[in-house]
Amino acid sequence: MKITIEGASPEFERKLLALYADHRHELTLTVGTEWDVERAVLYLSSLPGNALRFAMLVVEADGNKDAKELRAEFRGDLRGPTIALSRAVPRGVRMGWWPEGTEAPIQPRYDPDHPSWQKAIAYAMTSENTSVFRTALGQLADGSARLPAESFGGRSVPHAELEDQGQNTKEDGEEQP
Repeated sequence: MKITIEGASPEFERKLLALYADHRHELTLTVGTEWDVERAVLYLSSLPGNALRFAMLVVEADGNKDAKELRAEFRGDLRGPTIALSRAVPRGVRMGWWPEGTEAPIQPRYDPDHPSWQKAIAYAMTSENTSVFRTALGQLADGSARLPAESFGGRSVPHAELEDQGQNTKEDGEEQP
């Protein structure tokens, strides 16, 4: 038997997956792990400012940003934003925002001619993810993004700061007059 369910609520999905867990030895289940605008908005909204800026730069570069340029933008250290990006996907699984097996939207790309440990040469997104995340960033910037309050455990939704890149700021983040 093959069943396709579309448009299910998150609560229905949780109940269905719990039922599946009771019968997993008998069944094969494939759940949509692709990124959509709603998932992208949740992902981006959960990021700290430096990781959000990192994601924005990758999207603005049409999904392929040179790592040297990113290192220059982040004063040579990408650990902070990349760690935050890598933790966002498992956090989303725990929060029930997307299913287990959802891949990180931004992936490091390494030099194939040097297979040993190395720094990433770029950070990339698929073209499909780039367009989805571009739309999500636009919704966050213009305030049209819709996030259910329960997305963040009943807490207020964190505000993803989408700074104007031409804005002058002090070191501590306060605006200059």
